Amino acid sequence: MANRTDPSAQTVHGTNPQFLVSRIVRMKIYQNQYWKEHCFGLTAETIVDKAVELQYVGGTYGGSRKPSPFICLVLKLLQIQPDKDIVLEYVRNEEFKYLRALGAFYLRLTGTAMDVYSNLEPMLSDYRKLRLRGFDGKFTVRHMDEFVDDLLRQEHLLDVDFPQLQNRQILEEGGQLKERASLLDADLEMEMDMDEQEADEKPPKRPREPFEDRRLGDAARANGEDLRERGTPWDTDRDRDRDRDRDRDRRERDDRDRSRRDVDRDRDRDRRDRDRRRDDSEERLRRRDRDDRDRRERDRDRSRSRDRDRSFRSSRRDEDEGDTRRGDRDRRRDDGEREGKKRKKDKDKGKGKEDADKAKGKDKDGLSVSEWNEVRKRVGLKPLKE
Repeated sequence: MANRTDPSAQTVHGTNPQFLVSRIVRMKIYQNQYWKEHCFGLTAETIVDKAVELQYVGGTYGGSRKPSPFICLVLKLLQIQPDKDIVLEYVRNEEFKYLRALGAFYLRLTGTAMDVYSNLEPMLSDYRKLRLRGFDGKFTVRHMDEFVDDLLRQEHLLDVDFPQLQNRQILEEGGQLKERASLLDADLEMEMDMDEQEADEKPPKRPREPFEDRRLGDAARANGEDLRERGTPWDTDRDRDRDRDRDRDRRERDDRDRSRRDVDRDRDRDRRDRDRRRDDSEERLRRRDRDDRDRRERDRDRSRSRDRDRSFRSSRRDEDEGDTRRGDRDRRRDDGEREGKKRKKDKDKGKGKEDADKAKGKDKDGLSVSEWNEVRKRVGLKPLKE
């Protein structure tokens, strides 16, 4: 329940606001101790106290990719979805710089192109220092205007992928935005005003008579020309001013072209970096699939080897048991034969003894008739007949 989006929140860019942060980063934030202890039950008003306590700006860092408090508060803003006026108050606040950076980051994630350009571009004149924690956990110094410039130009920052931002030139051509006024334009205008003021303060030069220059006069007389047709030094000054204006316009045009080329170069570099990251991720996926396939083949070969060993041991055990059974059967047969022979021999011996006793006139107990008569006589019985 604590990790669900506010039921009254609306979709942003066609999806759940929390889904603007990748699932891996969200799971790490949900399991983080700062999220469980400090972000539970925060509202649009109470989150200001936590933002004021921030010490640095960052995404995830370290080997375990631990989330920073800044990115935890960003996800909390996406979860509760405060009103637009409250977010603009975060951005326009000039007292607490980390609160302003938090509002700018959230506005770049959820705002429209008009809101982003109109509210973040004034922050380019904020030159306060920010502490930024990188992927390796080390701190670096970053200025506010650089951070805002990254928000306007980059497509990925602090482990978060930004939504596509419409080009400013398209909005200017559509009349939705005014042309951006650079701070350098004011310096150029000031310099031009100073040049004009200096030119007004200089006394005008007296026009030089054509024939004051003896060399020019001699050349004109030799060629039959009139020096007045060549023009006065005032024409020369006017041409010089025109050339200066033309040079200044050319320099300004070159500066604009150079800035456009820089923007295009940055955009191309970002596109190449994005393509390179995509290629790296695809290569990692292919390598992972190949490793999984090799692992499955090794497991299959190992299982087959175990089955072969098991069947071989079972067959050997069956053979040993068969040999044992055959040996027991042979021993039992031999024992039976020996026992039969012994019984037969004992029977034959007893039969022979009985025949001998019978021949001697003895019974089976080995006593003759006379001996039995003596026994019977002692016990008082009648004697037997011989």
